[in-house]
This record gives sequence, structure tokens and C-alpha cells, in this order.
Amino acid sequence: MILVTGATGFLGAELAKELILRGNRIRCTKRASSTIPQILQPYAAKIDWVNADLMDATALEDALDGITQVYNCAAFVSLKQADKEPMIRTNVRGTANLVDLCNERNIRMVHTSSVAAVGEAKPGEMITENHHLDSSTETDGYAISKLESEMEVWRGIAEGLDAVIVNPTIIIGASAGTTGSGQIFETVRKGLKFYTKGTIGFVDVQDVAKCMIALMETTISGERYIINAENRAYKQLFEEIAGCLGVPASKTLAKPWMMELAWRGASLIGAITGKAPALDKTSARAASVIREFDNSKIKQAIGFEFRPVSDTIKEVCSALKG
Repeated sequence: MILVTGATGFLGAELAKELILRGNRIRCTKRASSTIPQILQPYAAKIDWVNADLMDATALEDALDGITQVYNCAAFVSLKQADKEPMIRTNVRGTANLVDLCNERNIRMVHTSSVAAVGEAKPGEMITENHHLDSSTETDGYAISKLESEMEVWRGIAEGLDAVIVNPTIIIGASAGTTGSGQIFETVRKGLKFYTKGTIGFVDVQDVAKCMIALMETTISGERYIINAENRAYKQLFEEIAGCLGVPASKTLAKPWMMELAWRGASLIGAITGKAPALDKTSARAASVIREFDNSKIKQAIGFEFRPVSDTIKEVCSALKG
């Protein structure tokens, strides 16, 4: 039997749906307070939902009864500075608990990390799986939590765990709605005035799910894979989204000093309202950085061809307009 952790999240839900469409009956973990995603509601008879937080080792033990494969998509994500340490602690400890139990029970795992844990390449070079984040200089809580969680998986692999790691770029898809990466589309729809000079990778959520399933079905172990369809300049992305939505494209380049003011302002508003800031320091600075990711390793490993980002953009925009 297959277990999906984090199945109430954007990627986890799409992965669970893909597994069901392939004829599997699956088990999914959720928190007691979590709501079952709309895209999974038609498949209630195919899913065994269990309340199990990764921090609760006892509940996790029960959830793993009879399981032979685990897709780990669970993660605590927050831009709030106050959540930095709890986020790191929760993601790392939760992953360690799952790794230890999978190792004890000889369960194969596909672990979802992020390109936030991959690090940087030299100027003009593409980022590959051989690049690693420098934990001594990194300050972003999410990146640190992903790096240290990934290190727990590597520890498990050294101890005999059968596992592979995926590092997706920015995951997009209609089921994100207006949260997460969906905020990009919603912000453009509402009238984004500025663009930045940065470049980043994008990938369709269904492609990430398909890559994870394909990797699970191989005998590959002890490897990490960047999951990326295309590298896009933010300017190009914003223009394409604006064109699909029928709204004016952003015309003004946001200089680094403007982004610096923007994140500081967002941080102040967040401190006053108690809500997560719309923009944090790391995101603001990353928006002006050119980061291009090499996807050749995953394509060679499973013979995968990615869906064009333009097709996903059209699908997301159609859902927003609908």
C-alpha cells in the first residue's frame, strides 16, 4: 500500500489524485484540523485518510502499517519571522521521524525537497544537482528547513534507507487557486505595476507528481533530481500571464533598492497586523537574481518530457477567469 504525507497540500493532493487515476488505493495523512482538498473529494472511496502529524511518532507508526511506499510531501511553510525556528524544527524533526520508521520497516521513500535547498551556480552556469546550499550563510528559514530535512534523508540513505529526493522549482497549476504560486497569477490579475530582472524555473504540478511516481517505480536510490520544465524571466512570465488574463502587463523595472523598500514595508505591515508578509527579504532579493536550472538528469533517468509552461499558464488563467 502507498502512503502520501501532506496530501491536503497543493502538490500532495495532485500526487494522490494521480496515484488513484492509475488504479491505486492509497492512504493519506492529514492534521485533524485540515480540510480535504476539493480535487480529492470525488475519490473518497479510494483514500484511507488518517490523522497523523509527522511530529507524532506514535500516530505515524500506525499510519505506516502495511505500507511499502511513502511519498513525503508534508511541510510547514511560512514567511513569518516568528515561525522561522518552529518551521525548521518541525520540518526537520518530522522528516527524521519518517526516515527512521521507513528505515526500520524497509519502506521505499520519495522525499519532496526544493530547489531552495540546492544552492547557487557560478554566473553564466546552470544549477545542477551537484550544487549545495551553504548553510553557514543562508538566512531564509524555509531554505534551511528544506536543506536540513534533506540531510535527514541522506542520513537515512547512509543507514540503508531506499530513497530518492526531488527538488522542484516553482510549482504552478490551476488547483493552487490564489494561494502559494497562485498568488503570482492573482497579483498580475489585480494589476501588477512592476517586474524584476530575475529568472527562475517553473514546472506543472502534474509533471512533478508524474516524475515522483516514475522515480518510485525505478530501482534508483540515493539520488536527488531537479524537477524543472523551463527557466523563465519574471518579465516574460508576467507578460504572458497578463496577456492570458487580458490585463495590462507591468511596464516598470523594480530596481533592487525598490525591492528592499518593499520587503521592509511588508515586514512592518506584517508585524502590525500579525499576518504573514506579502513579501519577505529573501523573496525580494531572489526576484532580481538569475537562477537557471538544468533538468537533464531527471529527463535521462526516466525519459520524461515536460509540459510547456505556456500550456500551464493558459490553464491557470482559464480557471481564474472561470
